[in-house]
Amino acid sequence: MKVAHPAGLRPRKTPRQARSEATVDAIFEATIQVLLTAGARRLTTTRVAERAGVSAGTLYQYFPHKQALLYAVLQQHLETVVQAVEAVCRKCQGQPIARMADGLVTAYVDAKTTRADASRALYLVAAELDTADLLDSISKRIHGATAALLASAEDATFDDLPAVTFTLLAAMAGTVRTVFERSATPHMLLVLRTQLATLCQAYLQAVAAKQAAPPVRRASSGRKVLLPTT
Repeated sequence: MKVAHPAGLRPRKTPRQARSEATVDAIFEATIQVLLTAGARRLTTTRVAERAGVSAGTLYQYFPHKQALLYAVLQQHLETVVQAVEAVCRKCQGQPIARMADGLVTAYVDAKTTRADASRALYLVAAELDTADLLDSISKRIHGATAALLASAEDATFDDLPAVTFTLLAAMAGTVRTVFERSATPHMLLVLRTQLATLCQAYLQAVAAKQAAPPVRRASSGRKVLLPTT
């Protein structure tokens, strides 16, 4: 799903061939590295071009200025996160809610921590850009995938699925962002996976309406016999 770029933040062109895609990837990686070493205020397109090993003119073929470049890097990062969540939602369809929670947390945290340096840098610059439409689009995709996942749970139903989905995702996103903003150590990032999974599992189990077990009758021998549910 394509998102309309805000006025002034549109790239000049999109890479179509492998060589141009490699050039843009190098520019994106250089942007992250300059953000980490120099900070957002000292980042310039000239510095990024030098770090990427391309001319400033090559960079300007794709991005008209610094803000458009940062927007594109952030968009790519968020697309990686949403694709990871969508993939795990498809994989965990019909499973118990405990497995769903564990799968969601693992996919989300892994997507954020695989390049923890990039995540930390982009949290810092996101507030400086007009990202309302981008974040809204990403949020809707993650919410839709997660709601469909929870609706398929084999062991529970939810009376207010939209509210449960919103709360679950807010807990995940808020917790992870707080960890990054406080520059957590690698050990704390590792602990985050298990602790956040426990939190999400407990929440889903607390708000779930348990699936009713099939009615049971006793045979004359005293053995339990499951009655048909249709």
